[in-house]
Amino acid sequence: MISEAIGALHAGRPFAARASRQGEWGFRLPGIGGMGFHVVVGGEGWLTTAAGPPRRLRTGDVVLVPYGTEHGLSHRATSRLGELPMMLEPSWSEPAGDSTHIDLVLGCYRLDQPRLQRFVRDLPPVVVISLDQDRHPEMRALIEMLSADVSAETPGTSATRAALVDLTLAHALRHGWEQTRHGMSPVVTDPGIAAAIEQMHLHPQRPWTLQSLGEVAGMSRTTFKQQFTAMVGTPPIGYLIEWRLASAARALRESAAPLAVIARQVGYSSAYAFGNAFRRRFGVSPGRFRQRATAVPAMTAAATRTDLDVGGVETAG
Repeated sequence: MISEAIGALHAGRPFAARASRQGEWGFRLPGIGGMGFHVVVGGEGWLTTAAGPPRRLRTGDVVLVPYGTEHGLSHRATSRLGELPMMLEPSWSEPAGDSTHIDLVLGCYRLDQPRLQRFVRDLPPVVVISLDQDRHPEMRALIEMLSADVSAETPGTSATRAALVDLTLAHALRHGWEQTRHGMSPVVTDPGIAAAIEQMHLHPQRPWTLQSLGEVAGMSRTTFKQQFTAMVGTPPIGYLIEWRLASAARALRESAAPLAVIARQVGYSSAYAFGNAFRRRFGVSPGRFRQRATAVPAMTAAATRTDLDVGGVETAG
């Protein structure tokens, strides 16, 4: 389910930046539609949310924000989120040795019309992951590469950054789920439901129906629909539409293939039918989405303002 959650985010555009503060500092990060994370790569501070006591953060901690909840960071413990000023743009400079400094790497996917999967919705609004990086060298390596990537704008960073944000989010989701799984709703473990999802992912172009998907799962169409909806959180055909359109958005962003070709690849009989479905879900035509997605080939610090306009995906009902 982690791969499905990350795949749905690909309709948006990845963002990553580095930020540092020292002395008496504090800021609030506004709520967004999407998923984000922060990694404390140096120093320490306090995390503030709308509910619950402040939480101490130390070097190496990862803060996962599964569905973009507003939160704040400060040099001191405070439970009053509204007192912290809004952070409009990340900025970074070498810390001057002040004991109250913090050095962060921030990353996210921002979506205009988010509809996150049940797997993600079942996580708490904010998850603090404290890892023993000696036991998790892959996470340490990812953080080091992402930190280096956002510290320099060189040719190819737009491609490497997307991959690094994906991998960091995937690892953070895995650790976050393992840390909070007690009391969570179960993920998909039924082999029949899992087989149907796998076939939809591998062959979105096929003319799937409840009957044919039920046959893959080894269930009647009624039982399949009921069990799929209970486990995944959306009906099978709605899930299929979401996957098709998320795949199409990714193809529009990452390739120059004609719209008619992309339409066939994701299961639409014509570019016209594909365009109508895409517009209903995204509020913009496929062509316009591609223009917006490719307007900025590489993310720079100047392009990280909070009003960055990025496309999104919504689950069909």
